[in-house]
Amino acid sequence: MRENKSAVMRRSFGAAAVIAALTLSACGGSDSTNSGGAATEGSAKLKNMTKATLILDYLPNAVHAGIYRAAAAGYYADNNIDLKIIQPTSTADTLKLIDAGKADFGIADGIDVATQIDQGRGAKAIMAVVQRPLGGLISLKSEGLTDAAAFNGKTVGLTGVPSDTAILDTILENGGESTDSVKKVTIGFNGVQNLESKKINGFIGFYPADGVQVEQDGFPINVLAFDESGGPRYPGLVVFSTEKRITEDPALMNAFVDATVQGYDDTIADPAQSLDDLLAANKAMKRDITKAQLDAYLPLFLAGAKNYGVIDEANIEALSTFLVDKKLIKAPIAPSRFDTNEFVPTGN
Repeated sequence: MRENKSAVMRRSFGAAAVIAALTLSACGGSDSTNSGGAATEGSAKLKNMTKATLILDYLPNAVHAGIYRAAAAGYYADNNIDLKIIQPTSTADTLKLIDAGKADFGIADGIDVATQIDQGRGAKAIMAVVQRPLGGLISLKSEGLTDAAAFNGKTVGLTGVPSDTAILDTILENGGESTDSVKKVTIGFNGVQNLESKKINGFIGFYPADGVQVEQDGFPINVLAFDESGGPRYPGLVVFSTEKRITEDPALMNAFVDATVQGYDDTIADPAQSLDDLLAANKAMKRDITKAQLDAYLPLFLAGAKNYGVIDEANIEALSTFLVDKKLIKAPIAPSRFDTNEFVPTGN
């Protein structure tokens, strides 16, 4: 699951990653045609069996447990979806392929979707995967770096992705520190190795993935979570499609979201079963670390939301304001442009 202990879920990946399709029902590629009309009255089930493609944000891992649960339980098939899951070479590829209409659904960080929208592309979120941002400032517990002030004069590793700098600066400013109070070094996606070898004092990483990896390697950690350190709360991962595809085939959107929400509802209720389903479909994954990562993700799936998958408009407004303030996007993005909740089941 992890090569050279690099980040499990980062927005760019090493050249070793290759596109690999994992067909979870009948074989076949994405069907870009309409799914055959509205769903059966009173249900999300499509009238006809329809091929659809989902491109992940990275290698299959614990955050995707609900998707593999939905597949194993037959929820996609029950809604007449023949789903193919594809592993990308990078999140950039996911974004490009969805924009080009080469696949129906993708998973990406909420910041990446906002950036696509800012660049004039058609991306639009249709459900949240997790309700909170995954980024944070990770350090070894033995260093005693429990607040921003403790990092004064320390070395912090960044991937080179612009949002990493914005996250670090926000954490520092929230703690009353100057953004130049630390030494910032670009380390690519090697934060785990650099931290464990003490080449750096901390790094910006995905704490349910990178942080768990460090702890599994025997190093207890401290984390300053972004949304607990001055940053906005926003959905760290979303499922997205395009405005065009959503308009063309709302029945497919509804059927997919319905099945996926069922899978994550199951995961929240019975994570052990979803872990088994995830591992059964991905033989190379290791149980111990995957379980530990799933345990870390579980509180983030709902995180106070009334229903799994819903996207809070206030959180998107806060994200948009943050991105404009940090010059990561040029203009504010209205929640109605960023996402739609029309397909998320209510009253679960």
